[in-house]
Order: sequence, then structure tokens, then C-alpha cells
Amino acid sequence: MAVSRKPYLDAAAHDLVSKAVAQAETTTSGEIVTVLAERSDGYSDIALAWAVLAAFTVLTIFCVFPQFFLDKADFLRGGWGEEWTITSILSLATGLALVKFLAVWLFQLWEPAKFAMIPPTVKTARVHQRAVTHFKVGAERRTHGRTGVMIYLSMSEHRAEIVADAPIAQLVSAEVWGEAMADMLAEIKQGKIAEGMAAGVRDVGIILSQHFPPDENDVNELPDRLIEV
Repeated sequence: MAVSRKPYLDAAAHDLVSKAVAQAETTTSGEIVTVLAERSDGYSDIALAWAVLAAFTVLTIFCVFPQFFLDKADFLRGGWGEEWTITSILSLATGLALVKFLAVWLFQLWEPAKFAMIPPTVKTARVHQRAVTHFKVGAERRTHGRTGVMIYLSMSEHRAEIVADAPIAQLVSAEVWGEAMADMLAEIKQGKIAEGMAAGVRDVGIILSQHFPPDENDVNELPDRLIEV
């Protein structure tokens, strides 16, 4: 049975973000969705790659300095030197590689170590990919004028993304979104997650109001509440 994790934010924090979304949307016909994710990927492929690399490395070292390992093995067997056959040497090399593989794999079960070993570019790419996926499923083309924007925060990777419908993306440059992102992350880095997302929402609302002013027939088409996944 799956064990549900404790939400990052309590009801009051959720309410803070939801109110910020509702307030921002009074100044624009655009729609803002906020998503808070524990992580954007399991990164099992990266963990496997590190474990394989460790096993390959120890095999390479064994090939370069075989006598060192053979002497160590003799010492562990009580110092009685025995003739090493091809089979016993291969068995020793295989055992060393297997032990190294398992050690590195198990080490990465400790979450801080696992995420420390993931290259920053991989984290950025996976967070972006997951943000786009969430946007396509939950927000893209779900508004009358295709004016949806998603603010996506991934906690384990310490990454955030702002994804917008095509009509908005054509009008707003990445640099402008970057300014909104900076305001949001300044709060989040201090541990103020809800306050940071609310700041990002306010900035996005200001940007949207400049290009998509409120419509008298506008209806709320996307949820104002913060979504935790």
C-alpha cells in the first residue's frame, strides 16, 4: 500500500497562494495555475549510470594493477599464497565490480546523496520536461483565449519553471519571466515557499495585465488553488 507524504504547505499557506492567484486574475483575462512538486523524476537511470561507472572503473583499475588486488586477496585468505587461475582471477574481478556496483547503488538510496550526484543540467531538463507535461495535461488550451500560465516549483531539484500558452509565449520574452522567477526564488531560498509562489503569481499577473487586460465576460476557467503533486 502506497504511503502518502506529508504536504509541504499547510492550509494557511495554500490559502495564501490561492488568494494571490485570485487577486492577480482580477487584473487580467489570463489564468494562472500553481503547482508544487516534491520532485520531477525518479532519476533511476542516473543512479544506474553511476553504479555502472563505478563497477567499470574498479575493473579498469584491476586490469592496470592486477597484482595489487591479488596480493590483497591473498592477505585476506590468511596470507597463504595459491596459484591464481584464469577462472579465479575473473571471479575476483567480477566480485569486485559487483560489490562496487551495489555499494554505489545503495549509497544513492540516501536522497541527499542521490540528488547531489545528479548533474545540474539533467535536473534542469527533467524539471522543464515535467513542467511542460503538467501544463499540457492541466492548462494548455483550456482557456478561451489560450491565456493560461503555470508556475511550477520542484522542491528536491530546487528548480522552478514558468510555462505559458503559445499566444502569451509569443509576446513575453524569457527575460521577463526570469524577473518574475527571481522574485519568487528570493523568498523560497529563505524557506518561505508560499510567500515565494505568491510573489511569482503577483509578478505574472502584472505581466499578463499588460498584454491581456480583463474581459467583462471573463470567467474563471482554471483552479486558483495550489496543486501539490
